[in-house]
Amino acid sequence: MCRNIRVLHHFEPPTTPEEIHAAALQYVRKVSGAARPPQAAQAAFDAAVERVAAATAELLAALPARGEPRTREGEAEKARARWERRGL
Repeated sequence: MCRNIRVLHHFEPPTTPEEIHAAALQYVRKVSGAARPPQAAQAAFDAAVERVAAATAELLAALPARGEPRTREGEAEKARARWERRGL
């Protein structure tokens, strides 16, 4: 899994459309192998991002909540702890 794509499910406050779009963009970039597509492929690239974002939003709405909601601060703290354990 791409490290840049973050968990979006069960956050308080809820995941924003901007966060969903950013994750979709990262996914499409990873799958296509292009951070910036050629101009001839821009429309296809943009359409793919929109479809992935819509599917992601639909998935998040359908998933049941489990346990306590995540917080962005809590997730950042977990990431810092993982970073420190790696010794980097």
